[in-house]
Amino acid sequence: MLRWLIGGGREPQGLAEKSPLQTIGEEQSQNPYTELLVLKAHHDIVRFLVQLDDYRFASAGDDGIVIVWNAQTGEKLLELSGHTQKITAIITFPSLESCEEKNQLILTASADRTVIVWDCDTGRQVRRVSCFQSTVKCLTVLRSLEVWLSGGNDLCVWNRKLELLCKTSHISDTGISALVEIPNNCVAAAVGKELIIFRLVAPSKGSLEWDIIEVKRLLDHQDNILSLVNVNDVSFVTGSHVGELIIWDVLDWTVQAYERNFWDPSPQLDVQQEIKLCQKPNDVSIHHFTCDEENVFAAVGRGLYVYNLQMKRVIACQKTAHDSNVLHIARLPNRQLTSCSEDGSVRIWELREKQHLAAEPVPTGFFNMWGFGRVNKQASQPVKKQQENTTSCSLELIGDLIGHSSSVEMFLYFQDHGLVTCSADHLIILWKNGERESGLRSLKLFQKLEENGDLYRAA
Repeated sequence: MLRWLIGGGREPQGLAEKSPLQTIGEEQSQNPYTELLVLKAHHDIVRFLVQLDDYRFASAGDDGIVIVWNAQTGEKLLELSGHTQKITAIITFPSLESCEEKNQLILTASADRTVIVWDCDTGRQVRRVSCFQSTVKCLTVLRSLEVWLSGGNDLCVWNRKLELLCKTSHISDTGISALVEIPNNCVAAAVGKELIIFRLVAPSKGSLEWDIIEVKRLLDHQDNILSLVNVNDVSFVTGSHVGELIIWDVLDWTVQAYERNFWDPSPQLDVQQEIKLCQKPNDVSIHHFTCDEENVFAAVGRGLYVYNLQMKRVIACQKTAHDSNVLHIARLPNRQLTSCSEDGSVRIWELREKQHLAAEPVPTGFFNMWGFGRVNKQASQPVKKQQENTTSCSLELIGDLIGHSSSVEMFLYFQDHGLVTCSADHLIILWKNGERESGLRSLKLFQKLEENGDLYRAA
């Protein structure tokens, strides 16, 4: 009931009844985050968190302010003010031995069409550039070339001093929504439903100028690309508004795998009609990815899916992991996954292997998946075929963190300091390992008693 009060009610009728939200009681024995610390400093939606080092992070959002925090104590270290509108992208630019500027830098882009470089150790505004013709929606750093890129209606290449090295012509009014670095001085850019490959040409003996060249346009998606991340050294993955997952080769940019059947649509029925009847239009949108050596984890609508790279199929899923769309996911140690949602919740999952005691007939078709109708004889498949169609693992809910009163935009994980979440309620919450924090408090008390000599007098 508390979740409904905080994050909004569930669907009163329809799909949610056929795939109920998994719940967990108050006794969450595997959830270590039993203490929380609420941080108040922002005056609008907090959309971004970026880790600076082992104990600091920065937050940014619609109030145009960047704040640097201590992840252990929650202390506000710095407030960086310089933008006049909401921040649209933020990244860190690590210090380089070849540069005069040794401190770590933060780059922020804003809807005011500026990019500012900040010294995150002093809070000093190092440089500012305001020559953009459109809002910069994404930033990425190419450490091998010691440059960074800004993506808006065009793609620009900059050095550490914010000097423009080269740029493309106007690409699209839609703008570049995401960028990732791929081998051979290339980047992949998501522009609407297109994926464009660009190559950077550094100065050489033949040419003293930088250049950026469009190499290829990939048109395999049927709708806008919402997420784009690197998987490993040989592949990257994209996800679209209509639930298309495509894994690409990083060298020749060919399709290595394609998945769209997250909802198991029946081939005899019209897929679009089913979606209109039984789901919200955005229920299949892929909002975010995270990866490990074996799997791609996808946030699809309100659900979570685990796609195995070797088997090229979904091996585990929670079709209704949250009451609303899942916005951000990340892996934790010990085969755990964390997700946050528009419903205001943060949930922790564990990927477990299923123990198959006996093969059972697998229902086919969209409506049978949700329990509509009966399984006919033709739906029964040979055992080998059934094993191919069933999931071999499961995502089990082990923790439910309720503290925000509005959409949770994203989070960070610190190995020693717990989870950090940011929300549309203007708040940041530090979720602490209660057992660890209790031990630290006891240790500090013991040290204080020892310093004052009280410990020996008591003995």
